[in-house]
Amino acid sequence: MSELLSKLADCVEFGKINKAAPYPPQMKGQEGADELAKKLLDEGVNPQDILTKGLMIGMQKIGVKFRENKVFVPQVLMSAKAMSTAMLHLKPFFASGEVKQKGTFIIGTVEGDLHDIGKNLVSMMVEGNGWKVVDLGTDVKAEQFVAALKENENAFVGLSALLTTTMVNMEKITKAIKDAVPGAKVAVGGAPVTDDFRQKVGADAYAPDPQGLVEYLNSQVA
Repeated sequence: MSELLSKLADCVEFGKINKAAPYPPQMKGQEGADELAKKLLDEGVNPQDILTKGLMIGMQKIGVKFRENKVFVPQVLMSAKAMSTAMLHLKPFFASGEVKQKGTFIIGTVEGDLHDIGKNLVSMMVEGNGWKVVDLGTDVKAEQFVAALKENENAFVGLSALLTTTMVNMEKITKAIKDAVPGAKVAVGGAPVTDDFRQKVGADAYAPDPQGLVEYLNSQVA
């Protein structure tokens, strides 16, 4: 069984979606994340183990490789696709509460900014590491973040921006979130964002890459 779980982790790490998928070339003709997740469930493996001992391990490995510039955005997107294909088999167990998620993460690109590749990568990484993700999309105003936070108690919030002209909105949004929900934890990220900027706007966390954010979130619920 552990062999199947480790094969599933490999499928996520290398972006092998299903048997028919030609990518990656070295796994051509092999079963992918889709078939392996189903097979594991059919054999009675605990869905929580499929998530934590299979999918999350694969996502963690690709996250570290991405941080170290050993892989690039297209490979990460293939990994995320493999993961989400396998996750479809687990969705009913999330709904029934049989599979527990670590917590909820609300994310959006801030008001005035329409860029979403970075946000989407972060969402996929966080979900692949066992979190429920509420993605508010792009051009998200302060009141939308606050409303989502009130609907999802104790959720963490992530603000994304790609432009220096829009990252200034993070300060206003962070303040609005903190005023409405004083204990809320806010993480900021995006190409122009730095840790000095995080301190200036009053946010709680900054990570230069998705894996850093995952590690921060995990440390908050450990």
